[in-house]
Amino acid sequence: MKLVIANKTYSSWSLRPWLLLTELGIPFEEVLIPFGQTFDDPEWKRAISAFTPAGKVPALLDGEIQVWESLAIMDHIADLRPDLPVWPREPAARAMARSIAAEMHAGFSALRGACPMNIARQFHPRDRGAKVAADVARITAIWRDARVRFGESGPFLFGAFSAADAMFAPVTARLTGYGIAVDPVSATYVEAVQATRGYQAWRMAALAEPWIIDEDEVDEPVLEEFRPHLSRSKA
Repeated sequence: MKLVIANKTYSSWSLRPWLLLTELGIPFEEVLIPFGQTFDDPEWKRAISAFTPAGKVPALLDGEIQVWESLAIMDHIADLRPDLPVWPREPAARAMARSIAAEMHAGFSALRGACPMNIARQFHPRDRGAKVAADVARITAIWRDARVRFGESGPFLFGAFSAADAMFAPVTARLTGYGIAVDPVSATYVEAVQATRGYQAWRMAALAEPWIIDEDEVDEPVLEEFRPHLSRSKA
């Protein structure tokens, strides 16, 4: 299989299936096509269109099969490898996992808009408004509920790592990257996700990337720069 992704520093949607495949030990070939300097860069659009009709990342190529959109890719992996717990085995846990993954896919636009994923920088904590706070409150409520109901057997939402954790992994990057405080249960969960070998490998690769994409950078003070070879002052 080939998984087509974009910059690891910025591409939250690319992280999701990449992390799932990596944590479950499913071999795949990574195809990274760096973003252009704008969202509508025609060269990037042409390059990615060779792999997916949607013109976006991620995309999975499994022989003659093309799959795009993170949730569709995860469901394809579940069909391909029924021996692995892509989704929780127990019906009630699986139903909740699918529901919260879909909620993540479709929602939380305030948090995603105000706090774009940027693994290379740590920003100063500040009040990011009522809509972002509401998104964070809902997300952490989901996490606490899953952990209480189904998380006894391990550190993740449903005990073992699953597609639900992969869907929320970029949220953990946003919370830590923008200094957004959460409750103790949620903070422990964030630590567990970011301690996985897959997340750590993704982060190290992101910090080695040679690109800064201006359109993906937020214009606010930086508390810490994790790529000093590319650092530049931010207003």
